[in-house]
Amino acid sequence: MPVALVLAGGFLVLFVSGGARFSLGLTLKPMVDELGWLRSDLGLAVGLYMVVSAFATFIAGRLADRLGGRAILGAGTVIGGIGIGLMCFVSAPWQAMLLYGVIFAVGNGAASLTTVGVMVTRAVPGRAGAANAFVISGQSLGQLVMIAILAAVLAEIGWRSVFVWLAVAHAVLIPIMLLTLPAGTQAHPTQAPPSGANLREAARTPRFWLLLAIFAICGLDDFFVGTHVAAFAQDRGATALMAGNLLALMGLTALVGVLAGGWLSDRSGPVAATAIAFAARIAVFVLILVDQSPLSVAVFALVFGATFLVTAPLTVLFVREAFGTQHLGALTGLITMVHQIFGGIGAYGGALIFDATGGYGAAFVIVLVLTVLALVLTLALPRASARSTA
Repeated sequence: MPVALVLAGGFLVLFVSGGARFSLGLTLKPMVDELGWLRSDLGLAVGLYMVVSAFATFIAGRLADRLGGRAILGAGTVIGGIGIGLMCFVSAPWQAMLLYGVIFAVGNGAASLTTVGVMVTRAVPGRAGAANAFVISGQSLGQLVMIAILAAVLAEIGWRSVFVWLAVAHAVLIPIMLLTLPAGTQAHPTQAPPSGANLREAARTPRFWLLLAIFAICGLDDFFVGTHVAAFAQDRGATALMAGNLLALMGLTALVGVLAGGWLSDRSGPVAATAIAFAARIAVFVLILVDQSPLSVAVFALVFGATFLVTAPLTVLFVREAFGTQHLGALTGLITMVHQIFGGIGAYGGALIFDATGGYGAAFVIVLVLTVLALVLTLALPRASARSTA
């Protein structure tokens, strides 16, 4: 299978899954307003999604080590499309928890960065940082394009139609995947046989636990902001369409950030790009605590968006650099699982804080402190050139 087709197929998988997973952030406020729910009702569905998709990602990573990416991505796309499509019928919180929090979560977790990242890293071992950044940019472009389109659909037709169109997108993706992605666990012909530490061996090293802590905080940041930024913008005076477009534009800045991070990681290793991303988050968390004017909210969203996916292509590089490639899917899946679980805590915790206090101020203080800690832990990681491990 030509490398260009593998990259194109992985890009399109993440284009659709990236747009789909942000759909609940787009529809959160109109759904709770129409259905008379609390934000924490949907926040709990997002939290459940994060936990279930986390375990699905870990299992998918282990299966990708054995079966290859196409089978896992195909099954995930079918399941995810069913779950997100049926969201158009919800009328009670438990239905959102089942459809979005369980069914869509299983599918989206399987058709995830981990499965795609393992496939791409094996296809393009020499430039894994740039190749993964390109493919993962599909997720940010999907956020930009799909959320912008769905924001217009939301404004014109209503939130239920958003989920119908997402189901259609999943259905269209399936035959494209069959034509572009390789079957089995094919690797680049010049790549040496895989070797490296398994889960038990990796868990005996301090670097493993540092990575888990860093990615836990990263996930909490990501999904607190991703779930609540559109509602927060509306709380500060933006219309639903403006808030949706702001969420979509975060995808554009995420595209720039992930490509820059991949380029930098191939030259300097993954630590520098990760540290820069956390430093930028600290700056905008401070900004939003000081000033919540519409301009500051826009700056906050766009700068945070630029950091949103920076660590995504770096996960496989951190793992490959520290533990080799034999168990790349399992180790990457476990780190991503922790990222997702703490993302669920961020999404649900933000909703609980809003319902309890009427605002997000305390949540911003918490994520600021944790992000400072993440920066310190990142700088404590050993540094090695990505080229030396390729």
